Amino acid sequence: MTSKATCPSKSARSLMVEWVTSDNLVDYESAVSFMETRAAAIAAGEADECIWLLEHPPLYTAGTSAKIEDLTDPDRFAVYPSKRGGQYTYHGPGQRVVYVMLNVAKRGHDVRRFVQDLETWVISALGEFNLTGHIREGRVGVWVERPDKPRLADGRLAEDKIAAIGIRLRKWVSFHGISINVEPNLEHFGGIVPCGIQDHGVTSLVDLGLPVTLSDVDVALKRSFSHVFAAEID
Repeated sequence: MTSKATCPSKSARSLMVEWVTSDNLVDYESAVSFMETRAAAIAAGEADECIWLLEHPPLYTAGTSAKIEDLTDPDRFAVYPSKRGGQYTYHGPGQRVVYVMLNVAKRGHDVRRFVQDLETWVISALGEFNLTGHIREGRVGVWVERPDKPRLADGRLAEDKIAAIGIRLRKWVSFHGISINVEPNLEHFGGIVPCGIQDHGVTSLVDLGLPVTLSDVDVALKRSFSHVFAAEID
């Protein structure tokens, strides 16, 4: 499928949640425009929910809690202000971006639970590759332990971030979503303090020695989605 943000017609949809995959890089502003339009249509009852799987060209986004001092190399890549929650994050080739346009009103009107479900979804998908993801208090996203790295000064295991989560709601419909590091250039994270966390690093599935592709991750996400979300629809 091309990177154009177009979806099949209503008659072509067989599922309540439509899955769209873009094979080419999608520029950030076009993605945001599509998400906002689709979210409005979902809220109005004019479109199905949508999960959009894509990659962006190298760029940084600044969430609503971003601190300018965490943008350490502002001239490295384009920087886009974003209305999603969170701080600075990187997007680029080799990273699976998952934009979730879902009706949270139908899923309990509970934003905290919805974010927890997104975390559970990522952890479940990672589990298909025998990788254990963790949620840590005060640190948004999904983390993996790195016993192969030196311990922290306080004796704790080193941990690296493998997935970021940041959403926005409009009329109880979500957009923005998740990014999972499959095989991005990890050096590109060096222009920011990712999500404001300085004492932990960033990793990817391939960096961890797993021969995983974007398509593999897509299959895992589709397989685990219904286990987390399908039963919640009112």
